[in-house]
Amino acid sequence: MKPASRMNLVQEYYFSTKLKQIADMRASGIDVLNLGIGSPDLPPSVETIDALTDSAAHPKHHAYQSYVGIPALREGFAQFYQKFYGVTLNPVNEVLPLIGSKEGIMHIAMAYLEAGDEVLVPNPGYPTYRAASLLTGATVVDYDLAEDNGWLPDLDVLAQRDLSKVKLMWVNYPHMPTGAQANTAFFEKLRDFAIAHNILIVNDNPYSFILNDSPQSILAVEGMKDVAIELNSLSKSHNMAGWRMGVLVGNAELISHVLRFKSNMDSGMFLPLQMAAVKALQNPQSWYDSLNEIYRQRQTKVFEIMELLDCKYDPKQIGMFVWAKIPDSYTNCYELSDEILLGSAVFITPGGIFGTAGERYIRISLCAEITLFDQAIQRIRQSKGICS
Repeated sequence: MKPASRMNLVQEYYFSTKLKQIADMRASGIDVLNLGIGSPDLPPSVETIDALTDSAAHPKHHAYQSYVGIPALREGFAQFYQKFYGVTLNPVNEVLPLIGSKEGIMHIAMAYLEAGDEVLVPNPGYPTYRAASLLTGATVVDYDLAEDNGWLPDLDVLAQRDLSKVKLMWVNYPHMPTGAQANTAFFEKLRDFAIAHNILIVNDNPYSFILNDSPQSILAVEGMKDVAIELNSLSKSHNMAGWRMGVLVGNAELISHVLRFKSNMDSGMFLPLQMAAVKALQNPQSWYDSLNEIYRQRQTKVFEIMELLDCKYDPKQIGMFVWAKIPDSYTNCYELSDEILLGSAVFITPGGIFGTAGERYIRISLCAEITLFDQAIQRIRQSKGICS
């Protein structure tokens, strides 16, 4: 039985295949240190876990749930946005909880895109934007991001293209994989660009609390609610990646179309998970501060690794990764990544998996204990013949 032809448009996710290779190496006795994937290794707050277990013990908490989430969760997200981003949301119809924001990317694509539409996708960028867009039958149009422009799109150059068929533009700030930030001035220009060309902006915003003293939402910009919606997630900011807890916020009408699709795809979210998320959203500032202190210590170690590899990086980047440019002596990022994997048994993500604009870069995750980074440093030193 042959799969649908649309499956020819996408490949198995890179990390899915790479994890198989790492598993095979480990099975053969090679202790590979995985510094590639951004899956938080630290737990959620104690209060979050307690809320989950308390709710799960209740005999009435195991039934199907509403497609739009419980009122307490929608209110929790609204209060969170007001407190940290200064954005006012109506919890009744401007907040849609999701089973992870990755689910939301697919739902948004299916709700808005079809054959004949074009969609702007960042290069480099999160591969799921491209995959979800292609699966709808839409045509992907790359917009390149460059280091010398702060990894922001050049909207003036974009405006010179024929954008008549472009319906949606994926943006992601703070940016993954580069760790770049956008500011209010850029978002205002992006708003005007969207209005001028009748394009829906979707900002994916899961990294704003990691090593960032000024979390920002695109919706804080005046008038942005008319042309943009925003995805957010507790995966990175609250150490809840496996819990699959995300949200879509913005204009009620824009969100309603996504809900219409979503309601045909799932049967609501497990109530104890929602109750736990409510508690997580109430974490005090001190909890985020403690988490970021750990990430700062790890980031220092990763900078050391990058220097060992003679890679150049921006020390001001934020998020849970370090993005760095490889030396000219390597053909591309894959060559360096494979050399370190085979020579040091350390896996580092090649930047090319995020698009052609990432082929001269590598990325290291901060989601590992300090001792693991120390081991990686020692192995790389040994493989390069550098004395400690």
